[in-house]
Amino acid sequence: MAQEKIVILGTGGTIAGQAQSSTQGVGYKAGQLSVAGLLAAVPDLPQLAAGRTGAVLDAVQIAQIDSKDMDWPVWRSLLQAVKAGLEDAATQALVITHGTDTLEETAWLLQAVLQPTKAVVLTCAMRPATSLQADGPQNLRDAVAVAAGDVPGVWVVAAGEVHAAREALKVHPYRLNALRSYEGGPCAYVEESRVRWLGRAAVQYPGWSAARLEQLLACEELPWVEIVQSGALQSARAVNALVAAGVQGLVVAGTGNGTIHQALEQALLQARAKGVNVWHTTRCLEGQLVGLSVGQGVAAVQAGGDEIAAHVIKARDVGALDAVLLPPSKARIALMLQLACS
Repeated sequence: MAQEKIVILGTGGTIAGQAQSSTQGVGYKAGQLSVAGLLAAVPDLPQLAAGRTGAVLDAVQIAQIDSKDMDWPVWRSLLQAVKAGLEDAATQALVITHGTDTLEETAWLLQAVLQPTKAVVLTCAMRPATSLQADGPQNLRDAVAVAAGDVPGVWVVAAGEVHAAREALKVHPYRLNALRSYEGGPCAYVEESRVRWLGRAAVQYPGWSAARLEQLLACEELPWVEIVQSGALQSARAVNALVAAGVQGLVVAGTGNGTIHQALEQALLQARAKGVNVWHTTRCLEGQLVGLSVGQGVAAVQAGGDEIAAHVIKARDVGALDAVLLPPSKARIALMLQLACS
């Protein structure tokens, strides 16, 4: 039997960033160090990975980019690598080093599509590797500790906290604890390499079928979906321009409980009549839409759907829009995925 391993997949980001001086915390260049270089900065990482199973580390470079520039080719390569790791009996868990800017979207993509039965842990940094305040080495160390614990699901580890993929959001542009769970707080804390779970296990939905996943991986690009935000003095112009340009889906970040300015709402209903898929959610950082029949989403899963179906609530009349119980950044990815493989 092959020796168990924890696979570290590098994609770049601030954790692999370099600046001209050790006191520079902004204006650095992300994605400069290799994943092997990141591992070398944490001398006891092999011992931590060994844990109770004796697993070894295996480093693979997927990309070296600033995550603000994340694109479908990198995502597709990452999906393929994670899928291969999940199917490899020798792989105990996977850790992904990633930039913070789009980490919440990548985490949601992996959870929604793969529903992994092994631990898939994303980690990151808010300071480049050259910084006096470099947080990457400790975050990587904590991520490996979570991976070695082998709790299934996609997790985000940063600043000593463990967040579920569905709930993780970047909420601050600079602080070390920039990642939070938008509803309910972290699922665990990492303290001196020990993971203290708080009893909030991630809900597992059915994963995508092999055929559907292959259909997704065969896509050269994902459907065009944009986010529009409702607010004071809103008009129909942005929606009309997007529809004229050929947009395939729109996610509306509504005010409060998903309310939408009347001028914008009329444009969205007209867009839907022209074949554009439209979902609405809230622009509020916490909570989700209230007063909807969430049982419809559960029924969709029981009927053979997936995690995306569980969070989409179909409108009950033609004058209303479908709702999605996700923040706008994740709702946009969910709609892309649904349109790609519908």
